[in-house]
Amino acid sequence: MPAAQRSSRLFITLAVMSATLIQVLDTTIVNVALPHMQGELGATSDQISWVLTSYLVSSAIFMPLTGYFSDVLGRKRYLLVCIAGFVAASALCGVAMNVGQIVAFRLLQGVFGAALVPLSQAIMGDAYPPDERGKAMAIWGLGVMVGPVLGPTLGGWLTEIASWRWTFYINVPVGALSWFLASQFVPETERRERRMDWTGLSLLAVGIAGLQYALDRGNQQDWFAGKDIVAATVLGAGGTLAFAWYSLRYPGRALFDIRIFKDRNFGMACLVMAALGLGMYGGMVIQPILLEGLLGYPIVTTGLVMAPRGIATAVSMMVVGRMVGRTDPRYLVATGMMLSAAGSWAMTRYSLDINTFWIIWPAMLQGLGLGLIFVPLSTVAYATLDRARMAEAAGLYSLVRTMGSAVGISVITTLLSRQSQVVWNELGGHVQRYNPALTEYLRSLHLSPTDPKAIALIAAQVAQQAEVTAMLDVFKLITWSFVLMLPLVLVLRRNRRPVDGMAATPQE
Repeated sequence: MPAAQRSSRLFITLAVMSATLIQVLDTTIVNVALPHMQGELGATSDQISWVLTSYLVSSAIFMPLTGYFSDVLGRKRYLLVCIAGFVAASALCGVAMNVGQIVAFRLLQGVFGAALVPLSQAIMGDAYPPDERGKAMAIWGLGVMVGPVLGPTLGGWLTEIASWRWTFYINVPVGALSWFLASQFVPETERRERRMDWTGLSLLAVGIAGLQYALDRGNQQDWFAGKDIVAATVLGAGGTLAFAWYSLRYPGRALFDIRIFKDRNFGMACLVMAALGLGMYGGMVIQPILLEGLLGYPIVTTGLVMAPRGIATAVSMMVVGRMVGRTDPRYLVATGMMLSAAGSWAMTRYSLDINTFWIIWPAMLQGLGLGLIFVPLSTVAYATLDRARMAEAAGLYSLVRTMGSAVGISVITTLLSRQSQVVWNELGGHVQRYNPALTEYLRSLHLSPTDPKAIALIAAQVAQQAEVTAMLDVFKLITWSFVLMLPLVLVLRRNRRPVDGMAATPQE
């Protein structure tokens, strides 16, 4: 390979991966800064949660439009517009003076940031030859998988040493570098005439926004006890079904060709990726609660303890990226699922007396497994698709990943909340003054069952034990989710794309 070509590919990779990293980081980096933002902006807890919700909803709506805008504007031009808009919106978020402004700017961030991940995937897929596509997907996967793990750590550190505003300002220099490299090295694609399907866009926007809103805020509103969740669910389900009917009825004018899911590999890879949301984000949601809330770890230490999971994922991705072309990807995905299940099962042995090592190694095992799943799955997903549909497919694949993670996080938080209440009631039934075990325990602390200090102490301990037990139940569910996904691997086909880029005959 000529040195100039290798150099150009390196700069393309740096350009698109830096853009991907800042977009993925922004989904989690502000989480730990929310209390600081709430105090400085004078917002209620419900109002400040819109800083997260607005970004997720707007990015989910615009993700499927990646193919349309790539065709109309050209892939390079659209990438430059998205990077510039995302950087500008990030700067505006940093200077926001009230909650209304920051929510509006986060909406804008989501609009421009939505296409950065699918565009980077499509560009990386085209920049590397077929025999190195596994390596390209491994590099792309690093930003997508490691970003959410690093987000809370980086956000906590920036908030502690500077201000919550720096969780947004950090995007400006990185985004500027990404824009410069993309303008110089990313190749342009041919522009195509396409008409905007306003009916399809409206139905899709209603469907995705309704579902994303319900999934993001459902647990806070006690799900269908809240009228807004009921309305959002009805609108989301109705809009999605109406969009599917409309697209099949009028394929010539549809926003995107929904029949792309008929491709066996792409459809099954999307199904596995959606189901993976539970296991991918389960540990990330629960571990900070365990470490900070129950074990008393400082926020920076929590980030350091969680970092090995992301490092393990990065290592396994780089290794598997070199193996994809020489090994049946189905075996790699199945091995990854078994490793992830083993790591999740080990997490069911957590307790309040656990040391740091026993927190880290199960998470690392799970991280190794996720890396083995993510790269071959992303490679197989596009193996039988025509190159002209890559940007559109990448947008849909990213949307499925986003919605799958939203469903997974909603299931986890709901189960954790409900199961904590169930276990608290079960344990509380044994806490009464005539229980000899309770009396003996309080006597060792020189307290009587009627002492207010004793009541407060026992209540706190029961709450702690209930939450830990609920976490173990969630980890059991995550373990089973990986096990139940194994049969789906058998449906995937092993495909090889020849050098001309057209789909090859599938090999069973």
